[in-house]
This record gives sequence, C-alpha cells and structure tokens, in this order.
Amino acid sequence: MITIYTDGSSRGNPGPGGFGVILISGSHRKEISKGYQLTTNNRMELMGVITGLEALKKEGEHVTIYSDSKYVVDAVEKKWVFGWEKKYFHGKKNPDLWQRFLVVYRKHKVKFVWVKGHANNPLNNRCDELAVGASENQHLHPDEGYQP
Repeated sequence: MITIYTDGSSRGNPGPGGFGVILISGSHRKEISKGYQLTTNNRMELMGVITGLEALKKEGEHVTIYSDSKYVVDAVEKKWVFGWEKKYFHGKKNPDLWQRFLVVYRKHKVKFVWVKGHANNPLNNRCDELAVGASENQHLHPDEGYQP
C-alpha cells in the first residue's frame, strides 16, 4: 500500500506555481516538488497527483491519494473525467494533464481522499510548503501545456 499526499499552489491564477508531493511506503518517505513560470492552481494540483503516480516503480500498486483539491478528487471519484475522455475533453480545461493522468492512473488501483486544506493535517501542510517554496524558486520551468 502506497500513500501519496499532494498539493498545488499558484501565486496569481495564472501566475508562477508549484506542486508538492509526499510518497509514503512503509518506513520510506520521499518528497518531490517543482515550480513553473506561468500556470494555474488547478494545473499544479493535477500535476502533483500525476508526478506522485509517475514516481511509482511498479505497476498494480494499491495507492491512496490525499488531496485538498475538489477539482481533482471529484473529477475522479465522481467519474466525471471518464465522461470528459469519451468526449475528447471538448470544452474542458487541462486536457493535456487529464490525458497524462489517465495513462498513469490506469496502471494502479487508486483511491482518492479529500482533505481540508490549510487545516490540521501535517502532511498536507508540508505539501503546501513544498508547493509554495517551488513556486518561489528562481529557476522556474515553463508549463508547456498551459493555454491562457
């Protein structure tokens, strides 16, 4: 069983942004973060989830993802994203990331849990620190798929 905590942040929407991820497997823990020059909060929330899943070494893992993003959690748990996919994401934002998400999502057995952001959840708070720190980094990356 693998646990992933993730958070995304942007300073302005759009603006510089970043994501933070914590992967936990048994006694092992890994933190990942990355910042982008111009992006949105929703893109960073989704990018954090994708990065966490892409970091897994084996397929078929049982994964629980904790996120404070209703955008991401509801899209998957309420199965909206699968309807969007059938319609080729017509009229939806972030189709590049949703397509990338679905590829890695289907390699594992994934469950999402929504957590209240900026509350008493130390791991979610740490992800927020990672995301904000990444967005404030001097060496920000371009978000290639962002379309204003």
